[in-house]
This record gives sequence, structure tokens and C-alpha cells, in this order.
Amino acid sequence: MADIKLVVFDWDGTLADSLGRIVDCLQLAARRHQLPEPSAQAARDIVGLSLVVAVDKLWPGVDGALNQQLVDSYSEFYAAHTPGPCPFYDGAEQMLDTLRAAGYTLAVATGKRRAGLDESLHGLAAGHWFAASRCADETASKPHPLMLQQLMAELGASPAQTVMVGDSEYDMQMAEAAGVHRLAVSFGAHSRERLERYAPLGCIDHLSELPALV
Repeated sequence: MADIKLVVFDWDGTLADSLGRIVDCLQLAARRHQLPEPSAQAARDIVGLSLVVAVDKLWPGVDGALNQQLVDSYSEFYAAHTPGPCPFYDGAEQMLDTLRAAGYTLAVATGKRRAGLDESLHGLAAGHWFAASRCADETASKPHPLMLQQLMAELGASPAQTVMVGDSEYDMQMAEAAGVHRLAVSFGAHSRERLERYAPLGCIDHLSELPALV
């Protein structure tokens, strides 16, 4: 691969095994507000977007007040669902150690809110791996490239020196718009077939495969 300096990770569905919890909480929010309950596939399909954008996609036409109520309900259910943060996928910690030891700068670009990411970083003792992060409530939602543009500016990396690792089309679209390399994982929100449309450098089945590709 080219001279990669910065490796940016999505969180949910890429590093953290959280998709089941997300689906459950979106369905619970729908029931509370007497809206059509999304299927598991429909709920998985919005993972990576900001909550506000995700609600608009799942329930088109809801007004601003109901959108906020759904966001709040989802957040309430998510916090109460199980104690603590969702765990890493198998191999994540070893992979992050390997990349850091090899001199790569690591960062996170996620559809999570800042409070949610900080809880996960703290609960998993994961903050030391990442030099910077951007969340959906502090910048533009994916697939807009602003998250990546801000991280590259902060960490002194060019698009040619940056790779985005993600599990969704929104990650791939964001990376493409920012002009950075793309690397997909096959075990998250979107299928391998969908992800390979964006010509990633690879689509891995296990995080242990990642260091060899960067």
C-alpha cells in the first residue's frame, strides 16, 4: 500500500460488537412512540449515521419534536440495555497494539455521540490507542467527509496517507468523498457485496488480518 500514516476506525460494527444492542434499542424506541418497528435489517442499515439522520431515514416525515423524542428514547434504552460498553470484536486489541507499535497514528470517526464514545473508551480502557476522534454530534454526519477532513488536519496527514476502516457504505462513501483509502470489514452492518462497490483495498473477515493490509 501507499505510505499510510493515519488509520481511522469506525466504532460500531467495526471495532465494537454493538449491532444487536443498537437494533434492540431502535425497536424499543419505535414501540414507545407507537411507530412502525423497523426490521433488524432496516435498523442495521442506518448504523454509522448520526441519530438525527438515522431517525429521518427510518421514519420519514417525523417532525423535529418527535425526532428528538426518538433520539432521547433510543439513548435511554441504550444506556439501560446492558451494563457498560459493548465489547470489542475478537482480535481488536491485539490489532490496535500491532498498529501502534508499528508507528501508525490511530483515530476514530463514528456515528456515536461524544458521550457514548467516551463511555466506551473509558469502559474498555481504550483511549490510549487513539490520538483523536470525531463524533456525529460535533461535526457533520457520515457520509459527509468533514469528520475525516478534520482528523487529517488535526493529525497532520494527507488523504494519500490516510485509510478509513469501516463496516458500512457510509464509511466507504465518506472515505471516497475525502479522497482517502478504504478498508472494509465483512462482519458489520453492510454486506461484503455492498462494501466492495467502493473498491476498498480489502474486505477482511477478522481484525487480525488488518495490519498486513496497511
